[in-house]
Amino acid sequence: MKYIIMGTSSNFGNMFSMAAASLFLPFLPMLPTQILVNNFLYDLSQISIPSDNVDPALLHRPKRWQIAFIRQFMMLIGPISSIYDFLTFGVLLCMCHASANAPLFHTGWVVESLATQTLAVFVIRTAGSPLKSRPSLPLLISVLAVVALAAGLPYTPVGGLLRFTPLPASMLATIALLAATYLLVLVVSLPIQ
Repeated sequence: MKYIIMGTSSNFGNMFSMAAASLFLPFLPMLPTQILVNNFLYDLSQISIPSDNVDPALLHRPKRWQIAFIRQFMMLIGPISSIYDFLTFGVLLCMCHASANAPLFHTGWVVESLATQTLAVFVIRTAGSPLKSRPSLPLLISVLAVVALAAGLPYTPVGGLLRFTPLPASMLATIALLAATYLLVLVVSLPIQ
């Protein structure tokens, strides 16, 4: 259930954001190889979900499969994700001096997208307060490793091959702030059961 919820909410938001951004930007919001890398790294971070700790309440009474719950969840998280993507687009366009630096925009969006998508699992993984429910060590390591890899990739030769460019410290700080506020919005928006 955690993987399905993560995948549907993330993919809905990204699909909508990519389609909408391509109508307004003078370049592709993300290059095809960058989309593939983004999806690969995101999926890699989620491989450890089966090792995650389960809330004690769900051990006593497992949750039944409800497609309506997944749809409702997707309709709540998807738009929040898209709003943050549009906010990120605006910030990146300002920091990239409008459309003058497409590689910087691409890099910034890939890093922000991976950070918000992968870190969201810490909020989504529990029906209770994410501050009281600890993730498993493998989940914690895989998610943080993917975020670190995404932030470091632009500074490597492989990043150059993927047409990434090193991000200035101010942009990395802005992306970190966007990711932190995104998680805070998720914590406030999701009902605690």
